[in-house]
Amino acid sequence: MTKHRLTDQQARRVKAQRTHSGIESNDAGEAGVVIASYGKQVLVEHDNQQRTLCHLRAHLQPPVAGDRVIWMPSEEAGVVSALIERRNVLERPDIRGRLRPIAANIDLMLVVFAPEPAPQPHLLDRYLVAAAYIDVEPVLVLNKADLIKGTALTEQLTVYAALGYRTLITDHNMPHAEDLIAVIGHDTLILVGQSGVGKSSLIQRLLPDAAIRVGALSVVADKGRHTTTTTELFPLPLGGRLIDSPGVRDFGLSHLPIEEVERGFREFQPLLGHCRFRDCRHQSEPGCALLNAVSEGVISPQRFDSYLRIREDLQSGG
Repeated sequence: MTKHRLTDQQARRVKAQRTHSGIESNDAGEAGVVIASYGKQVLVEHDNQQRTLCHLRAHLQPPVAGDRVIWMPSEEAGVVSALIERRNVLERPDIRGRLRPIAANIDLMLVVFAPEPAPQPHLLDRYLVAAAYIDVEPVLVLNKADLIKGTALTEQLTVYAALGYRTLITDHNMPHAEDLIAVIGHDTLILVGQSGVGKSSLIQRLLPDAAIRVGALSVVADKGRHTTTTTELFPLPLGGRLIDSPGVRDFGLSHLPIEEVERGFREFQPLLGHCRFRDCRHQSEPGCALLNAVSEGVISPQRFDSYLRIREDLQSGG
């Protein structure tokens, strides 16, 4: 079995991580990807999808699904000795307002919505802002297209397509997921969206044996005992990886500075800094470049309303 050897750059990062964590080792270890995290243990995938349950070295930052780690085999289980630097991490505030990581090293965020339940445009825009903040490409997926009545939803999708967002329309009559697979390629993706839009059915199309895989993970991680719901990463049959997480149904943006929210609205970029007043709040000020763009039809009123709602939430701590 061929081991995953570290590149020179990865080795330098690992050495820095070990120094920061106070970890000493003469063995560089093997590279792996965290499939799931169970408190003080993680399931690591390595060497042709082999999986090993690993303990964490003391004082090591707990990994999440998608994290790349360095691990070493031991008598009873593996030991994770270091985390390789994350490319990005998706976080959400806990009940105390502290940010908790959900998943790491994501390439695509599939933002799923459907005719039923009725989509909430401001929620779609919140997901897009979050994707921009962690530098992940979003793809808007209109699911359950067979339930569409009228043209409102497809027109809404056209607005986002005009802004350069990738879009996809799908329904249950496309059982083999060719449409999704073409979008995904070999990337790591995560699905987000409000409850009831069909995320689970999309996952089943991508992973027909998802239930079996989840059961297998539970057995490996807990030797048959019940485990709580956690974020898990699954390899897709034709390439790519899927992160399935219950923690991304809804997440706040209260930890973002307003500048990052504005950066998440693509159409704002050419106009920011061109208001008459430097401290313009884009609400009712004269000479506001954004308000002028809304009145001229350059910015969608619906999108601008989403921005104002997010800004109001930030001010109220929501």
